[in-house]
Amino acid sequence: MIGLPSLQALDGAPGPRIWLAAEATDMRCGFDRLAQRVQAVIGADPLSGHLFLFRSRGGNRLKILTWDRDGYVLWYKRLEVGVFKLPRVALGAGSVELRASELAMLLGGIDMAKLKRVPRYERPAQRGAKHAETVVA
Repeated sequence: MIGLPSLQALDGAPGPRIWLAAEATDMRCGFDRLAQRVQAVIGADPLSGHLFLFRSRGGNRLKILTWDRDGYVLWYKRLEVGVFKLPRVALGAGSVELRASELAMLLGGIDMAKLKRVPRYERPAQRGAKHAETVVA
């Protein structure tokens, strides 16, 4: 049998965490101002190696800031048509953590608000078994 990865395995793989700032950010901000926003808005260390996402007021621009061993990396994308479909953020929250699959969907133009998980089978725990296995999609 071929062992194909599941979304759960991909999202649970070790790697950087991904944070999206809830409020729009001035896209004129460069490395240093975005690093300050990471500390002030997200409350994280910009040198942690995690990915920090910032969106424009219009929603058609996205910047990702990360630290790579010896310097910042800034990735910037502007959509020619449309806007990035961002996940909902709880009222009053300064940021939201994304899974790797959610970042891929965001960059791929998929509206996560319209996705729906369907019920999946979960094998009931066996009595007396030390380790019960569960099937999760």
